[in-house]
Amino acid sequence: MEIKFVSRSKINSSNKRNSKFKPLLEAIDKLKPGGQALEVSYSNDRNVNSMRTAVYQHSRSKGVTVKSKKHPEIKKIHFYREE
Repeated sequence: MEIKFVSRSKINSSNKRNSKFKPLLEAIDKLKPGGQALEVSYSNDRNVNSMRTAVYQHSRSKGVTVKSKKHPEIKKIHFYREE
């Protein structure tokens, strides 16, 4: 068995959720600071947590800040960028 250390940047990892949330992540890329917000409906809180995690990881990798506001009474979540 050969063991060696490699640079972390050489390791490509892909998350399963990227394909599940691909349309959402593409829409997030189109958000402008102070512009429109995205409204996404959800079925349960578990979906919201997965969605938020995917969006926050994606936006962090792009160097932007995306915020969200959950409205449980209408089962919708809004994503937006502030100025």
